[in-house]
Amino acid sequence: MSFTESAARELQDRAVLWSMREIPAADVVAAACDALVAGLDSPALRILAACTRSEADYDVPDLLPPALDEQGLAFHAADSVAGQEAAVRALAARMLAGELTPRELALQIHHRFGHELAVAEQLVLLDDEYDIVEYGDRTPAQVDADVVTEALRLVQHPRVTPQTEGSTG
Repeated sequence: MSFTESAARELQDRAVLWSMREIPAADVVAAACDALVAGLDSPALRILAACTRSEADYDVPDLLPPALDEQGLAFHAADSVAGQEAAVRALAARMLAGELTPRELALQIHHRFGHELAVAEQLVLLDDEYDIVEYGDRTPAQVDADVVTEALRLVQHPRVTPQTEGSTG
Protein backbone atom coordinates (compact mmCIF):
# COMPACT_ATOMS: atom_id res chain seq x y z
CA MET A 1 0.00 0.00 0.00
CA SER A 2 1.39 3.39 -0.98
CA PHE A 3 1.92 6.28 1.42
CA THR A 4 -0.99 8.10 -0.24
CA GLU A 5 -3.31 5.08 0.06
CA SER A 6 -2.31 4.66 3.69
CA ALA A 7 -3.09 8.32 4.42
CA ALA A 8 -6.46 8.01 2.68
CA ARG A 9 -7.28 4.92 4.73
CA GLU A 10 -6.30 6.71 7.92
CA LEU A 11 -8.45 9.72 7.03
CA GLN A 12 -11.39 7.42 6.23
CA ASP A 13 -10.89 5.48 9.48
CA ARG A 14 -10.64 8.60 11.60
CA ALA A 15 -13.73 10.03 9.93
CA VAL A 16 -15.80 6.98 10.81
CA LEU A 17 -14.38 6.79 14.34
CA TRP A 18 -15.23 10.46 14.85
CA SER A 19 -18.71 9.83 13.47
CA MET A 20 -19.11 7.03 16.05
CA ARG A 21 -17.82 9.36 18.80
CA GLU A 22 -14.73 7.22 19.37
CA ILE A 23 -12.21 10.01 18.77
CA PRO A 24 -12.25 13.83 18.97
CA ALA A 25 -12.64 16.09 15.95
CA ALA A 26 -9.03 17.29 16.36
CA ASP A 27 -7.88 13.77 15.40
CA VAL A 28 -9.74 14.14 12.09
CA VAL A 29 -7.97 17.45 11.48
CA ALA A 30 -4.62 15.76 12.18
CA ALA A 31 -5.48 13.04 9.66
CA ALA A 32 -6.34 15.73 7.09
CA CYS A 33 -2.92 17.30 7.66
CA ASP A 34 -1.25 13.91 7.27
CA ALA A 35 -3.22 13.33 4.06
CA LEU A 36 -1.96 16.61 2.61
CA VAL A 37 1.62 15.72 3.48
CA ALA A 38 1.11 12.32 1.83
CA GLY A 39 0.06 13.95 -1.43
CA LEU A 40 -3.72 14.01 -1.24
CA ASP A 41 -5.00 17.47 -2.10
CA SER A 42 -8.28 19.26 -2.63
CA PRO A 43 -9.81 22.58 -1.57
CA ALA A 44 -12.01 21.09 1.17
CA LEU A 45 -9.16 18.93 2.50
CA ARG A 46 -6.94 22.03 2.79
CA ILE A 47 -9.67 23.91 4.67
CA LEU A 48 -10.22 20.94 7.00
CA ALA A 49 -6.49 20.62 7.67
CA ALA A 50 -6.30 24.33 8.50
CA CYS A 51 -8.72 24.04 11.44
CA THR A 52 -7.32 24.74 14.87
CA ARG A 53 -8.05 22.45 17.81
CA SER A 54 -10.54 24.98 19.15
CA GLU A 55 -12.33 25.18 15.78
CA ALA A 56 -12.39 21.43 15.12
CA ASP A 57 -15.47 20.55 17.15
CA TYR A 58 -17.48 23.23 15.36
CA ASP A 59 -16.08 22.95 11.84
CA VAL A 60 -15.43 19.23 11.26
CA PRO A 61 -19.15 18.33 10.90
CA ASP A 62 -19.47 20.70 7.92
CA LEU A 63 -15.99 20.32 6.42
CA LEU A 64 -15.43 16.57 6.63
CA PRO A 65 -18.10 15.30 4.17
CA PRO A 66 -16.93 17.48 1.25
CA ALA A 67 -13.26 16.77 2.03
CA LEU A 68 -13.92 13.03 1.88
CA ASP A 69 -16.07 13.39 -1.23
CA GLU A 70 -13.32 15.28 -3.08
CA GLN A 71 -10.98 12.35 -2.36
CA GLY A 72 -13.49 9.75 -3.49
CA LEU A 73 -13.97 8.58 0.09
CA ALA A 74 -17.29 7.85 1.77
CA PHE A 75 -18.70 9.60 4.81
CA HIS A 76 -20.62 7.02 6.83
CA ALA A 77 -23.41 8.08 9.17
CA ALA A 78 -22.99 6.63 12.65
CA ASP A 79 -26.37 4.91 12.52
CA SER A 80 -25.82 3.21 9.16
CA VAL A 81 -24.80 -0.43 8.84
CA ALA A 82 -22.00 0.61 6.47
CA GLY A 83 -20.77 3.09 9.09
CA GLN A 84 -20.88 0.49 11.84
CA GLU A 85 -19.01 -2.02 9.68
CA ALA A 86 -16.42 0.62 8.78
CA ALA A 87 -16.02 1.43 12.49
CA VAL A 88 -15.39 -2.24 13.31
CA ARG A 89 -12.69 -2.37 10.62
CA ALA A 90 -11.16 0.92 11.78
CA LEU A 91 -11.05 -0.28 15.39
CA ALA A 92 -9.46 -3.54 14.25
CA ALA A 93 -6.81 -1.50 12.42
CA ARG A 94 -6.17 0.52 15.59
CA MET A 95 -5.64 -2.70 17.55
CA LEU A 96 -3.21 -3.98 14.92
CA ALA A 97 -1.36 -0.66 15.17
CA GLY A 98 -0.97 -1.17 18.92
CA GLU A 99 -3.48 1.47 20.02
CA LEU A 100 -5.75 -1.14 21.64
CA THR A 101 -5.09 -4.55 23.15
CA PRO A 102 -6.92 -7.53 21.68
CA ARG A 103 -9.05 -7.69 24.85
CA GLU A 104 -9.93 -3.99 24.59
CA LEU A 105 -10.93 -4.40 20.95
CA ALA A 106 -13.22 -7.36 21.64
CA LEU A 107 -14.79 -5.64 24.65
CA GLN A 108 -15.31 -2.35 22.83
CA ILE A 109 -16.92 -4.07 19.85
CA HIS A 110 -19.15 -6.16 22.12
CA HIS A 111 -20.31 -3.14 24.13
CA ARG A 112 -20.94 -0.96 21.10
CA PHE A 113 -22.62 -3.49 18.78
CA GLY A 114 -23.66 -6.48 20.88
CA HIS A 115 -24.66 -9.46 18.78
CA GLU A 116 -26.48 -7.29 16.24
CA LEU A 117 -23.77 -6.70 13.61
CA ALA A 118 -22.75 -9.71 11.52
CA VAL A 119 -19.26 -8.42 10.65
CA ALA A 120 -18.49 -8.01 14.38
CA GLU A 121 -19.95 -11.31 15.58
CA GLN A 122 -16.65 -13.23 15.77
CA LEU A 123 -15.07 -10.49 17.91
CA VAL A 124 -18.14 -10.46 20.14
CA LEU A 125 -17.91 -14.22 20.61
CA LEU A 126 -14.23 -13.86 21.44
CA ASP A 127 -15.12 -11.24 24.06
CA ASP A 128 -17.43 -13.84 25.58
CA GLU A 129 -14.51 -16.29 25.59
CA TYR A 130 -12.40 -13.85 27.60
CA ASP A 131 -15.14 -13.88 30.22
CA ILE A 132 -14.97 -17.67 30.64
CA VAL A 133 -11.28 -18.30 29.97
CA GLU A 134 -10.56 -19.20 33.60
CA TYR A 135 -13.15 -21.99 33.43
CA GLY A 136 -12.07 -23.49 30.11
CA ASP A 137 -9.03 -25.04 28.52
CA ARG A 138 -7.87 -21.93 26.64
CA THR A 139 -5.47 -19.25 27.81
CA PRO A 140 -5.93 -15.48 27.41
CA ALA A 141 -2.99 -15.55 24.97
CA GLN A 142 -4.84 -18.02 22.76
CA VAL A 143 -7.93 -15.81 22.72
CA ASP A 144 -5.68 -12.80 22.00
CA ALA A 145 -4.25 -14.66 19.00
CA ASP A 146 -7.76 -15.38 17.70
CA VAL A 147 -8.69 -11.69 18.08
CA VAL A 148 -5.58 -10.68 16.12
CA THR A 149 -6.44 -13.21 13.40
CA GLU A 150 -9.98 -11.83 13.16
CA ALA A 151 -8.70 -8.24 13.11
CA LEU A 152 -6.35 -9.12 10.25
CA ARG A 153 -9.27 -10.67 8.36
CA LEU A 154 -11.38 -7.56 8.92
CA VAL A 155 -8.77 -5.09 7.70
CA GLN A 156 -8.20 -7.06 4.49
CA HIS A 157 -11.62 -5.87 3.32
CA PRO A 158 -11.17 -2.96 0.88
CA ARG A 159 -11.97 0.17 2.85
CA VAL A 160 -10.96 3.09 0.64
CA THR A 161 -10.09 3.85 -2.93
CA PRO A 162 -8.55 7.33 -2.97
CA GLN A 163 -8.54 9.33 -6.16
CA THR A 164 -5.05 10.10 -7.36
CA GLU A 165 -3.95 13.35 -8.89
CA GLY A 166 -4.84 13.45 -12.54
CA SER A 167 -7.36 10.62 -12.33
CA THR A 168 -10.74 10.95 -13.89
CA GLY A 169 -13.81 10.01 -11.98
